[in-house]
Amino acid sequence: MGSLDQTLPSLLQDLKVTTLNKTTISPKEKKERRWMFLSNIDKVLNFDVETVTFFRTTAGLSREEVASKLSSAIESVLGIYDFQAGRLGVNPADCRLAIDCNASGVKFCVAESELTLEELKNLEYPNPAFRQFVAEKNGNEVAELGDSPLTTFQVTWFKCGGFALGICNNHVTFDGLSFRTFLCNIAAMAADRPLAFLPCNDRHLLTARLPPQVTFEHAELMPLPPDSTSLFDMPASDLRRYHLFHLAPDTISDLKSRCQKETKKKNPTGFNVITAHLWRCKVLSSDALCEQGKDHIYTVAFAMDIRRRLNPPLPNEYAGNAILTAYASASLVELETAPFGLLVDRVHEGAEKMTDAYIRSVVDWGETNIGVPHGDVLISSWWRLGFDDVEYPWGRPIYSCPVADPKRDIVLLLPSIKFDKGVNCLVPLKDDCVEKFKQLFTNICRSDHD
Repeated sequence: MGSLDQTLPSLLQDLKVTTLNKTTISPKEKKERRWMFLSNIDKVLNFDVETVTFFRTTAGLSREEVASKLSSAIESVLGIYDFQAGRLGVNPADCRLAIDCNASGVKFCVAESELTLEELKNLEYPNPAFRQFVAEKNGNEVAELGDSPLTTFQVTWFKCGGFALGICNNHVTFDGLSFRTFLCNIAAMAADRPLAFLPCNDRHLLTARLPPQVTFEHAELMPLPPDSTSLFDMPASDLRRYHLFHLAPDTISDLKSRCQKETKKKNPTGFNVITAHLWRCKVLSSDALCEQGKDHIYTVAFAMDIRRRLNPPLPNEYAGNAILTAYASASLVELETAPFGLLVDRVHEGAEKMTDAYIRSVVDWGETNIGVPHGDVLISSWWRLGFDDVEYPWGRPIYSCPVADPKRDIVLLLPSIKFDKGVNCLVPLKDDCVEKFKQLFTNICRSDHD
């Protein structure tokens, strides 16, 4: 296990990016204008997700050829994903947030940096400055609902010949899996191949029942006032700094073996043992959390794909948000002294609660509530989304990552490229928690060998 502790001061802040041109790409084949229904899961995810994908070479293609192939592919794909070229608005028919599929288009920019890829140093750390590789939707202007494109693309060239593809996308349009499908279809169109996947754009598959039937308690969701606009952001006085920690495959295997010795369940998943490990480290490293008492209950919340958990299942190609929050709880005493396997069991049991009946209850809860995932520790996994495996005409990416946002206290699990194909854990921490977290992160991994 290696600990990659890189904090913001050691990272480049000015990436010397100059925008060369901007344009709007509209669908090649325009469809009839319509309002696209958004599910109750979609509606609450009305915020932008920024990703940057790095390519080392262009496989002999010129800059102009890469930009042309990419923009043409986007133009073609927007005919299938017509909602991507639309704008958020309120459907007058039912006064719900929806997408006005009006073919207004997406923003496409080309830029260049005075740096080389090597000068960016560690690509595995999602440097907040990577935001400079992502086109802003409206510049510095505050946009009204309906004014902003749902997606922007920016190609940024480096002096070495490589480039970055930055995408800013409103989360109402896709979850991680459907965004990967979208990228695969862009890559296929750019290579003059048939579509890789035919998307299922029917969001009514996750419509709430009438009347709503909330048959479970949903402690994982925190209701918000109707006028809430910032769903996950923290106040400036509470901001964290990111630290990157690495879990090697051998360490993950050790954690699995330790869990199997301490519980009757066989074959714990890598995700479950990593989640239990981070849950314990994050809570016990925070004096502010621990001050609440030995019997206080602490919750870890984590995103889950629900496509195969519904009856009937959603199509794998469902283009929308098919993710919900599962959770596990334990007291401070349990987090301090209970066998590691017990915590892994709690995570497993939390995931198993996500049945068709539970999912339908969550969707119905969202018909009369606005709520966000709630937990002492929030975990989102990009580990196996497969953005790095998308095959473009100029080759596969060398790395793809989200842009770190210090306003959100969410632990990210990311793939590793430099070390051993293990897992990188991007953990937001207050300065006074860092050393204790490092100690716990290392000692808990080693304690099964003591």
